[in-house]
Amino acid sequence: MTDDLQLLIDAAYASGDIARKFFNAEPEVWDKAGNAGPVTEADLAIDTMLRTDLLAARQNYGWLSEETEDSQDRLMNERVFIVDPIDGTRAFIAGEQHFSHSLAISQDGRITTAVVYVPMMDLMFAASEGQKSTLNGEIINTSDQTALEGATVLATKPNMQPEFWIGDVPPVKRKFRPSLAYRLCLVAQGRYDAMLTLRDCWEWDIAAGDLIVRQAGGTVTDRHNGPLYFNSPRPKTKGCHAAGPSLHKALQARIRQPEPQ
Repeated sequence: MTDDLQLLIDAAYASGDIARKFFNAEPEVWDKAGNAGPVTEADLAIDTMLRTDLLAARQNYGWLSEETEDSQDRLMNERVFIVDPIDGTRAFIAGEQHFSHSLAISQDGRITTAVVYVPMMDLMFAASEGQKSTLNGEIINTSDQTALEGATVLATKPNMQPEFWIGDVPPVKRKFRPSLAYRLCLVAQGRYDAMLTLRDCWEWDIAAGDLIVRQAGGTVTDRHNGPLYFNSPRPKTKGCHAAGPSLHKALQARIRQPEPQ
């Protein structure tokens, strides 16, 4: 587990080295099919490096990445790399610093090792099962906020529409960062009290952050309060929200669940 963590840390630093070369240098950009968002030559270069180096180091691991065509062969592997080469590509294109590299390893559906690196601020978040989460080597913890009133929640505006909530919209202070992985890490760090996204989430956006929050003392579930499962045939979760245990419970109690079909 320790060897896996160092492997991911080294790979994340290497990802940052590539990203910096393209940052604010007008990288080539393409639009993905199906309105899936933009991809840059930096995303693809990082993906190629990670796939080559990580799979060479762990030849019996599977592979799931936003920028690699998916193969169901990964379902046959006990351990799988789950990677987002650049989480927050739009921010990267715009010259904003809050993009990240998200790298995780799943084992039988749970995340066992994870790093999120924010290269333009040199922030390395890391976690492995059985150990406390760290930021640049220092232990981090989720906040001790328990009440919804006054809590700082990282979320997009659509998540705070009245139709998604029981009763009034919770009296929280909404904030935003473009990278889901970084949002989760900011909760793990205790800089913000919670993060919330009610739409389906791609696994590569949240896999690393899931473990980093949990090993910092927080709770992470889907919108139905179920634990997150990774390396699924359809690699999406039914939303994701994270907070300290008491605040998570308070948020969960207010989320309106869809009517049964």
